Amino acid sequence: MSETERLRRWRLVLGGGPAEGTGHGLDERDLRLDRALGALYDSDRKGGLGSSAPSVPRWLGDIRDYFPAAVVQVMQRDALDRLDLKRMLTEPEMLEAVVPDVALVSTLIAMRGVLSGRTKETARLVVRKVVDALLAKLEEPLRQAVNGAIDRASVNRRPRHAEIDWNRTIRANLRHYQAEYRTIIPETRLGHGRKSRGSLKDVILCIDQSGSMANSVVYSSIFGAVMASLPAVSTRLVVFDTEVVDLTDDLDDPVEVLFSVQLGGGTDINRAVGYCASRITRPEDTVLVLISDLYEGGVEAGLLAQAQRLVTSGVQVVALLALSDEGAPAYDRSLAARLAALGVPAFACTPDLFPDLMAAAIRKADLEAWAATAGIAAVPADSGPRTG
Repeated sequence: MSETERLRRWRLVLGGGPAEGTGHGLDERDLRLDRALGALYDSDRKGGLGSSAPSVPRWLGDIRDYFPAAVVQVMQRDALDRLDLKRMLTEPEMLEAVVPDVALVSTLIAMRGVLSGRTKETARLVVRKVVDALLAKLEEPLRQAVNGAIDRASVNRRPRHAEIDWNRTIRANLRHYQAEYRTIIPETRLGHGRKSRGSLKDVILCIDQSGSMANSVVYSSIFGAVMASLPAVSTRLVVFDTEVVDLTDDLDDPVEVLFSVQLGGGTDINRAVGYCASRITRPEDTVLVLISDLYEGGVEAGLLAQAQRLVTSGVQVVALLALSDEGAPAYDRSLAARLAALGVPAFACTPDLFPDLMAAAIRKADLEAWAATAGIAAVPADSGPRTG
């Protein structure tokens, strides 16, 4: 790196204050870049990046010109937090200038009560853009993983050659081993079930809609929509705070689901799990995914009793502390450990790993072992009394 480039970079880092000491001048483009950074990180102002609202969309356009998309998203979040710029999302012109991402969708959902008219329509377009991008990325992996797991979970006793499950067939015919020929006579052939495409598995996504779970709500809605489109899976989507809302009828449109969510408020997990339990008709063929940070505002003892009944009845239950790219948030470690002791594994999961998780759950695999293989730390079981 040349000495000039080194000084340029130090000048941009240090901000050009009287004591910064580089003495390096900037060309016109770097001056604009410097102003964009300074407006955000050198400002003590609240509520704006300048003296007038039009400077906000101009600033958003500038940072898109100067920085890659990943950096733009970080700066947008910083602007919302550092300068209290949530008000910028109430103007369509500002919304149109923002780079859409999951964090922005979460903000729009939380703010939809103050959006109206053209702004609300623009917000829907922004949300639709993010949802479509996520569907393009996540739909096919989930579809393949779930269909594959169902095919292998159902047994076909008259398989065609291409459908034979050789490992299962060999195990079933070990008693027919012929020592003189050193082979097995496969009197029973077992294969992957591919003929039936009826509803073979029931999946319930039970989602905490408290503010800390906002990104998880976005991903859950998209995954729920994908699974609802699979004939072999019957999918139910339930969101809750202190109330429980069943959004299953809206699953064909994840954007509509997201605009039906009420982010924030209290949490009654016991009530939500009770509602989900009342909708289970085939325990052995049901997967219940509770997506929550487990800060229970309801009756914890009731929740634990319900979890025990569900596991005993054969329901595959898993507690996801988060379904997002950010990892596990703050969560109630005591309750998570007590659920784990009942056979309800608790861990956070990224969207990229969720298809494999659902496949493992449908196969009734050991989910704690699956998590360990995937490099995910599950909450260790603890059946002792709660300490806080």
